[in-house]
Amino acid sequence: MIEKKAAMGRREFLFKSAAFTIGSILGLSPLSRAFAFENTNFQPRLALIIDDIGFSRARLDIFLELETVITFAVLPRLPLSLSLAEEIHSLGYEIMLHQPMEPIDANIDPGPGAVYVGDDEGKIDIVLDENISEIPFATGINNHMGSRFTECRREMTNVIRVIKNKGLFFVDSLTTNHSTGYETAKRLNVAVAKRNIFLDSVLDVSAILGQLDKLKARALRTGYAIGIGHPFPETAKAIELFRASLNDSNIQMVNISSIIPG
Repeated sequence: MIEKKAAMGRREFLFKSAAFTIGSILGLSPLSRAFAFENTNFQPRLALIIDDIGFSRARLDIFLELETVITFAVLPRLPLSLSLAEEIHSLGYEIMLHQPMEPIDANIDPGPGAVYVGDDEGKIDIVLDENISEIPFATGINNHMGSRFTECRREMTNVIRVIKNKGLFFVDSLTTNHSTGYETAKRLNVAVAKRNIFLDSVLDVSAILGQLDKLKARALRTGYAIGIGHPFPETAKAIELFRASLNDSNIQMVNISSIIPG
């Protein structure tokens, strides 16, 4: 009996050691990979955010018709912003405020309700408060443009403080590799995540499907992945085809809030 228990102990040790080793190779923490081996209910999670909602009801409808889990990021201060947010919320989808921020290219207008480098804390407070009030169902915020603004630590600190005070989360769209948004939110203990892949930089169904496949591979490798797309018919079609391909997969499509640690 003792020898049998010892043999079982050695097998358990070898199994766990293999799990730890494979987890290290795949870039996961050993504990999370070991958990994945031992928990047959483990499901990699994949969250899709569709930005730039507010311009067109028709462009929104093609995504609602998919009847799949999507988080919609609504731009503020557009004629349809509030009505579309109300419709999205009534149908049970998650909503974020898509906060406009200053881009590097001064010739590009980020749109109404934007914040700019040089804005003081008071102005940022007022602009964000008004934008959040206009999208009352928002559970979080991500940046629209912002390749210049998100690189500025002082201004991003002021934005993140507003987000914290409102009890929201932040998703860094990473429109620049030098964004300070994610690290600032972590420093201020705000629930935060960052975009992994832009889906539709190339507006072609096959190309978007390729990006979704990369997102799927990342979710399988790390446990979750976040993709951001835009309200294009090509993006909707690609998501429709991609979702069908998940039928034989254990990947779960989820709201972005279920990925972000509280």
